[in-house]
Amino acid sequence: MNLLMRILLITALVSASACSSFGRIKDIGQAPDMAPTENPAALYGGREVALPMPATYEQPRQSNSLWRPGARAFFKDQRARRRGDIVTIVIDIDDRARLDNKSERTRTNAEAADVPAFGGFEQSLTNLLPTGASPSPLVDLSSQSTTRGEGSVDRREDVELTIAAIVTQVLPNGNLVVAGKQEVRVNFELRELTVTGIIRPEDISNANRINHTQIAEARISYGGRGQLTDVQQARYGQQLYDILFPF
Repeated sequence: MNLLMRILLITALVSASACSSFGRIKDIGQAPDMAPTENPAALYGGREVALPMPATYEQPRQSNSLWRPGARAFFKDQRARRRGDIVTIVIDIDDRARLDNKSERTRTNAEAADVPAFGGFEQSLTNLLPTGASPSPLVDLSSQSTTRGEGSVDRREDVELTIAAIVTQVLPNGNLVVAGKQEVRVNFELRELTVTGIIRPEDISNANRINHTQIAEARISYGGRGQLTDVQQARYGQQLYDILFPF
């Protein structure tokens, strides 16, 4: 790499660092800004969900009947069932995993070969060997190896949250695609919670609530940004060094 390329590379890195630092410097002494209210369907690019669906067909209408063909319930309720409706999602994660692995391997090898007689040439063989050597224990080899491995994983997660999500799409089989986002700012720390997934209308309780365990393809993200989160993160230069340094 010639001198000009090095100068351009250093200039680009310094400029990127300066832009990032300027954005942080102007927020000194101020709480992080909260995002404006937006369409939940755009949280993940606004892409429509496409899943395999059973064949649909039109059912004939029946006159003078209290039961509507294709209806899921006899009485009308206020549970979410259409695009734009709101449903409450209860997140109660209490998972614990513990794994213990231990392995041990021992191996011992030994080989010995004696030459008490060598066709009558023992004396000649003795003369060839160093002083005081004996041709009887001519070869004596031994080896020993021991391998031990031990690993342990002990993890526990406990999250209790409640969030209101919006129905963004009604699939052909009646299932609902929901998405929700919640932001809470406490002093200079902003906590963010996003939830997306697919639910069945039958799983929604009469209080218009559903548990996170009943959400298919659930994507739950709980994090934050602000001064505390910034202190807990390694500097950009250190992260780049950890990626590029091979040792």
